[in-house]
Amino acid sequence: MKISSVMVHHSPTTTATTTDESSKHFMKKRMLDFTMLSFLFIGLLYILVSIPSNDKSLFSSLNSHHHPSTMYNMTIYRDELEAILAKTATENKIVIIAVVNKAYVEGDKSMLDLFLDGFWLGDDTRGLRDHLLIVAVDQTAYERCMFLKLHCYKLETDGVDYDGEKLFMSGDFVKMMWRRTLFLGDVLKRGYNFIFTDTDVIWLRNPFPRLNPNETIDLQISTDVFYGDEWSESNKINTGFYMIRSNNKTIALFDNWYAKKDNSSGMKEQDVLEMLMHEGVFKGLGLRVRFLDTLFFSGFCQKSSDVSAVVTVHANCCRSISAKLTDLMDVIHHWKTFKNLPTNETLTIEWSKHLACINSWKF
Repeated sequence: MKISSVMVHHSPTTTATTTDESSKHFMKKRMLDFTMLSFLFIGLLYILVSIPSNDKSLFSSLNSHHHPSTMYNMTIYRDELEAILAKTATENKIVIIAVVNKAYVEGDKSMLDLFLDGFWLGDDTRGLRDHLLIVAVDQTAYERCMFLKLHCYKLETDGVDYDGEKLFMSGDFVKMMWRRTLFLGDVLKRGYNFIFTDTDVIWLRNPFPRLNPNETIDLQISTDVFYGDEWSESNKINTGFYMIRSNNKTIALFDNWYAKKDNSSGMKEQDVLEMLMHEGVFKGLGLRVRFLDTLFFSGFCQKSSDVSAVVTVHANCCRSISAKLTDLMDVIHHWKTFKNLPTNETLTIEWSKHLACINSWKF
């Protein structure tokens, strides 16, 4: 018996059809792969473009001890403070700095709230808030700052409790002032100029037009009492508001200042700075210091007589937060009255007598 083998021969048409289908399947797969890669690329590009260019804190390094460096358009900072300073500063590296604790952020109307009201109500002051850094010395103050969407920095205090009200010249008040001085010296060492302001200073106008832009002036500082000469060391200084430039002279001043902390019993840091001035330290360091006229940079110790000229009002010569709040709210009230006057009316606005602050010394 013969077993015949059957050979199946495909026609050329069948072979071509099979090859064509394989080619189409291959092309579809390539197209799908290309489409997926395109979507991935577009997604990555969107993420890179949508990251705010000014949000430098995204790339901050808390453990690095190097100076800021730029790589692939990402700025790396040596620590959190460096990042927040860079984010807050003006183009010429000026930061407005205020220090707060729990006592200054709590209550129906807190001191921080009133301070911020000044930026809202003042002349040409709203934009300055973008360059305001709030330094919180306790967790409550930091959380409040973050809630208000401000530039915030939590200052480490080595376990010292700074959250309650610190009455003027109390032991805790003096400790907090010295911790502030140490911090501000660190800011200078990082190359930043700054305006320091207490939060009991109401900003009614943009202070920069009244601050001398001459870069050879190292320090411009407010006064409790101004005697008429802006270059005279006879003026009684107040550290509640001042502008300082970062250079070797000012850094040396802050080092000298803080070094006196443990040898100045019964004195607050403002008294020690004034003592250094009278001992010739300012002149010895070659500092150019301008003392600010209370006509413009006013306070409760020596009130400005001209509402149309005043820039800031400081609740100095006052002992308690509650008294400061009462009298500063009167300042805000008088300011609103002045602002609502017709432009052709020359009615003189008289400041209140700050009775709450006067009476705060009786207790």
